[in-house]
Amino acid sequence: MNLLQKFKETVSSVVPIMAIVLILGLTIAPLGAGTLLRFGIGGLMLIVGLTIFLQGVDIGILPIGERSGAALTAKRNLPLLLGVAFAIGIMVTIAEPDVQVLASQIKGVAPGVNKWALVFMIAFGVGLFVMLGLLRTMLSLNLKWVLIISYVLLFVLAFLSPKEFQGIAFDAGGATTGPMTVPFIMALGVGVAAVRSAGKKSASNSDSFGLTGIASIGPIAAVCVYGIILKSMNNSSAAQDIAQTAEHSLSVLPSSLSLSIFAKLFPSVIKEVSLALLPLIVMFVIFQIFLLKMPPVQVRRMIRGLVFSFIGLVIFLVGVNGGFMPAGEQLGQVLGEYANSGSRLWSILLVAVSLVFGAVVVCAEPAVWVLTEQVESVSGGTIKRKVMLASLSVGVAISVGLSMIRILCKFSLWYILVPGYALALILTFFCPPLFTGIAFDSGGVASGPMTSTFILSFMLGVASTCGGNSATDAFGVIALVAMTPLIAIQILGIIFKIKSSEAKK
Repeated sequence: MNLLQKFKETVSSVVPIMAIVLILGLTIAPLGAGTLLRFGIGGLMLIVGLTIFLQGVDIGILPIGERSGAALTAKRNLPLLLGVAFAIGIMVTIAEPDVQVLASQIKGVAPGVNKWALVFMIAFGVGLFVMLGLLRTMLSLNLKWVLIISYVLLFVLAFLSPKEFQGIAFDAGGATTGPMTVPFIMALGVGVAAVRSAGKKSASNSDSFGLTGIASIGPIAAVCVYGIILKSMNNSSAAQDIAQTAEHSLSVLPSSLSLSIFAKLFPSVIKEVSLALLPLIVMFVIFQIFLLKMPPVQVRRMIRGLVFSFIGLVIFLVGVNGGFMPAGEQLGQVLGEYANSGSRLWSILLVAVSLVFGAVVVCAEPAVWVLTEQVESVSGGTIKRKVMLASLSVGVAISVGLSMIRILCKFSLWYILVPGYALALILTFFCPPLFTGIAFDSGGVASGPMTSTFILSFMLGVASTCGGNSATDAFGVIALVAMTPLIAIQILGIIFKIKSSEAKK
């Protein structure tokens, strides 16, 4: 177990975020001693929890996915593989904590939305596109064309859906690719690709990535369809609730909470994480009996990894919800009030702070560390982790900065999404297939729990003080976070391709 190394990596990722917030909270944006104390405690819990979680993923979650994918593919039964993949996608998504949190947030601003109908629609979308992603791998379909066709159809659905559901729909794509879903889906894809390639390393590398990127399209389409259904039923209450309730949803500041918030959060977080792990445990037991039949030593190792993942994720989510999210929301409100005073200097400062947060926060996402480790391993060290992290940081920084500019200037989300995705899809014609798969996987994992909590709460805080609709203006930031790495990583791939050609010459 390389626990110490993971601890060092986590500290180096989280401490910069804490330092920035503490500096701002003690100087130009006073947050109060209670909020800063909770933020410090939450940061320590985040470091410990993330370290334990990543260790558990390495020894428990990833092996289950890889062995399951390899064993199912070895059966040479395509309907069985696709059927099980569809079921896995649905079960894991329903239990994903990020999906439950997002559905609750949407329900809070739109009582007309049925929470469980929304959750099942999202889960169905993920299951359908996981199945499509594995079918692409098995049939060696070109990832580029699968993505292009899927996104064209997706944007048609998005334009047909109600305006109030568009930002939420694209945010759902980021919420589904959480700390439990991503490792399992990625490992499943790697296992399938490894068996299908029959020892051909290049084919395995090219097909090992892209499944998470394809899977994240499903929930976006599903929420758009749900919005269209509500619209066709003349049920406009959801949209009205979003427009009316959002203006008052942040009226109570979280600073009134005491340190007891951490103790109060544990029962609900334990329940959420238990639900997240239960489908994986059930699937592991079924697969072990009928498919994997691993020796007791390996079973005990995977059980130990699941226990580590459970403990780590509980500590991580309690720290985020008890310390990071309240501090982010209040910091956004304080800085938003300054910018709303009419000073252009404060607006520029607010955008600069957003850029820094975007660059730093992505490095604290659990799934990002899982992705970069796996990329470095599968690529045989050709693609270094540090280069991947730097590219992701630049992309996410730009996306968060653009989100802040959108809130301050109050322009449509489509002005960024349409040209951004168009550029990302055009780059697929020039980028090596391996980097295209990595890029679209990166978009999903960059928008994980840290982004969904700290960054989204920060944007909600700013939007609530700038005179706009806090929900419709702030929702969409996760979508932009998921979009910009698609461009950044593919540009990295093109540069890598050029340098490789020059080296050969």
